Amino acid sequence: MKWPEEVNYLRTIILENESVEETVKWGIPVFTYKGKNIVGVAKFKSYFGLWFYDGALLNDKDQVLINAQKGKTKALRQIRYNTIEEVDRSIILDLLDQALKIVDSGKSFKPEKSTTDIPKELKEAMENDDALNRSFNNLTPYKRKEYCSYIGDAKRQATRQKRLEKSIDLILNEKGLNDQYR
Repeated sequence: MKWPEEVNYLRTIILENESVEETVKWGIPVFTYKGKNIVGVAKFKSYFGLWFYDGALLNDKDQVLINAQKGKTKALRQIRYNTIEEVDRSIILDLLDQALKIVDSGKSFKPEKSTTDIPKELKEAMENDDALNRSFNNLTPYKRKEYCSYIGDAKRQATRQKRLEKSIDLILNEKGLNDQYR
């Protein structure tokens, strides 16, 4: 297991603030305040770090926060470390203090509602197959959006077609794209 000492060090820094409660969510230590997720400690192959859940609202005067998935992640911000020596306790405590004040103020990041257009390949398939159309419309909005993104995000036409073909049986069985893995 990589990074155990480093993760424990980050945990001890965060726990200096007695206002936060530690729990485990998504398999990682997550610290909450007044029932809201504030910060998580994560480890990966090449780095370990912190995830501030409303990080987009923080004043990042030291410019340590990054958006891991530009265009997808709206509020979450990370600090990544490669060595324990890079960890600056004062920066972490400052960001943590800011995050708690944001909760106290009642602010929170409100993502805009996104709309996903149905890709033309899926739209044409549904126009030609009433059962597919009915099944797609019976899916939850999240699952419909998942299919639209999966098919529509492919750059090559051949890939879009393959993704459509893979999706049709799942849609007809009113299953989400990732239900097959559950």
